[in-house]
Amino acid sequence: MSNHSIFSNVRGDLASGLVVFLVALPLCLGIALASGAPLFSGIVSGVVGGVMVGFLSNSSLSVTGPAAGLTAIVLTAITDLGGFDVFLVAVIIAGLLQIGLGFARAGSFSNYFPTSVIEGMLAAIGIIIILKQIPHAFGHDVDNEGDFFFIEKSGHSTFDTLLESINFIHGGALIIALLSLAILITWDKVSALKKIKMIPGALVVVVLSIILNELFIKSGSVLAITTKNHLVNLPSFNEIKDGFAWPNFSSLTNQKVWIVAITIAAVASIETLLCIEATDKLDPFKRFTDTNRELKAQGVGNIVSGLLGGLPMTSVVVRSSANINSGGRTKLATIFHGVLLILFALSIPFILNKIPLSALAAVLLMVGYKLAKPSVFIHLWKNGFSQFIPFIITVFAVVGIDLLKGVAIGLGVSILFILYQNLKIAYSFKKESLHDGDVITIKLAQEVSFLNKAAIKSTLGDLPEKAVVIIDATNTKYIDFDVVEMLKDFRNVTAIDKEIKLTLKGFKENYTVDNTEFKHVKNKDQNN
Repeated sequence: MSNHSIFSNVRGDLASGLVVFLVALPLCLGIALASGAPLFSGIVSGVVGGVMVGFLSNSSLSVTGPAAGLTAIVLTAITDLGGFDVFLVAVIIAGLLQIGLGFARAGSFSNYFPTSVIEGMLAAIGIIIILKQIPHAFGHDVDNEGDFFFIEKSGHSTFDTLLESINFIHGGALIIALLSLAILITWDKVSALKKIKMIPGALVVVVLSIILNELFIKSGSVLAITTKNHLVNLPSFNEIKDGFAWPNFSSLTNQKVWIVAITIAAVASIETLLCIEATDKLDPFKRFTDTNRELKAQGVGNIVSGLLGGLPMTSVVVRSSANINSGGRTKLATIFHGVLLILFALSIPFILNKIPLSALAAVLLMVGYKLAKPSVFIHLWKNGFSQFIPFIITVFAVVGIDLLKGVAIGLGVSILFILYQNLKIAYSFKKESLHDGDVITIKLAQEVSFLNKAAIKSTLGDLPEKAVVIIDATNTKYIDFDVVEMLKDFRNVTAIDKEIKLTLKGFKENYTVDNTEFKHVKNKDQNN
């Protein structure tokens, strides 16, 4: 696995691609339904995201497809623009804009996401998956698969639906969900099953759930799951044909189309960069994705998706983490899942439509648990408050609001902690009690910015009279001009008034200090 070529893990990648397909299928359909778009547009987006973006991207593990975070934008845009065919033009333009962002090297923006915020986002997505899938496991399928918003389309909150589902438990769905969870947990832990590990536990779950439900139906049991809203519901060929749309290029001059395109390009690009950063963090081989290339790949994907009547797409954490957990190691898993989506959706929809959603809910519950397991919270707690507070605030914000706003809040809190830490490490304060008075050493940090001015000023103001003070800048490479001016005032006024014996040490590289002046001069680079 040293070179991680596309065929270096064929067996594991094909098995993983199958699991990702099973996870992606209901999500593609659910997101299309929630977006007010033709059902098959979700499949088109999943296929293009898997095959084309999977091939063009240099991420080995990221899986691209229709994103829950775009559903509100898509739903509103289709209504405002007057039709899905006009909306498709906005998707194509958004793809072109993303390619432009890639060439402008906007992907480097992802380097500024703090680890604590990314960890918080991953844990929050895990919690959301768990909260959203429990009702499906109970057989209460009022909420679309792929709706990850706290306030759902019905107007109820996630917690409302969760509590409500207790009163609408479908016995057959619950039995299938519990049996599926037991199989998935056993599949991971029992060593005797290692010989057949090439068969994914998720596939076993799906096959057994279909067989069990067919037995319920044949026996006339009240446990039988027969209504469509409890099963995968792929559109028929006639529904695909009637709902299919081509982009209406006559709307290119419509100002609203361009506004929607810019919105999609911005939101999809930020979500993709967040998900790529998160996926790289989950990668067991710690590989790094070229984010500028990723933006270009996403742009091409959105252009093709728009041309073929598909939804806009992003890199998606749920599918990517399912890929990693199932043993995917190269692009082959992502590409294979896309191939399976189009192949099976067109060839055997009558079999796929027999899959109970409660079985797929069990698969997703396992994905959610692995993202939000208690050890993640314990690990961040042990890293200290500066890591844990941004992490936990990101978790609550993403769960309670949405992905982008939640991450923005977490990022803001993280920046506050960075500023606070910067204030603390501007200098170290050392006081030694000697026979002839106090010797106070103030050792400046490597960089001292204007943000540190208030803290240093306060410390200097509190120095006792007739003290011996050493301000040591030996290891300091940068001192802000405002701080320099403040030190000059202290040396020339305050220190004299308080009869403080002041020694300025180590300023020679960037500043000249003698008995009469404290003069700023050019550094070596400027002299050259």
